[in-house]
Amino acid sequence: MANHSQLGFQDASSPIMEELTQFHDHALMVALSICTLVLYLLAHMLTGKLTSNTVSAQEIELVWTILPAMVLIMLALPSLRILYMMDEINQPDLTLKAIGHQWYWTYEYTDLKDLTFDSYMIPTADLPLGHFRLLEVDHRVIVPTGSTVRVIVTADDVLHSWAVPSLGVKTDAIPGRLNQTSFLVNRPGVYYGQCSEICGANHSFMPIVVEAVPLANFENWFSLSSS
Repeated sequence: MANHSQLGFQDASSPIMEELTQFHDHALMVALSICTLVLYLLAHMLTGKLTSNTVSAQEIELVWTILPAMVLIMLALPSLRILYMMDEINQPDLTLKAIGHQWYWTYEYTDLKDLTFDSYMIPTADLPLGHFRLLEVDHRVIVPTGSTVRVIVTADDVLHSWAVPSLGVKTDAIPGRLNQTSFLVNRPGVYYGQCSEICGANHSFMPIVVEAVPLANFENWFSLSSS
């Protein structure tokens, strides 16, 4: 669910999250380079090595005009690329509808005979041994690995947000409006998320659990669930 040091992002399990992690590292290196340059200039100014006699005002103006423009380009180009990848949904293999309620989720597999179920958090007293407190649910979202899943997100009462960090997904659920996002899970596993919008007193008690399984296992699960 997270790395052993408990620092940084959760392990990426989708192509989008891998891109977001790489962009984060890229932006961090740009920020580190700027801080290093500024500290270098400050040190030279304090020691008297950099004064108005050694550097002309015209040179300084060129530097602080061209350098920020280059930094913005270095950040904008990969950022726009990732935004396009996140918004582009071409021929999804599966459509899932997530409806937020106070305080649980309802899921509909609209492509598969309208399979519908509610997903509630398991109370701590009923939690099986070894499961995560406040994160486990009674009915998980089952998706096939290697398939593009389109998620249509909405809400029934107030604002919610369907978010699974390791999949790079976070979409607001707004009453009367349909938002959509997509993800593709690289490997089998169980991925946890939570509602990321302050939606009331029990906001912290409506987790999201996505279980990715091979396609054959998904078909077996669906045949059992729909029978």
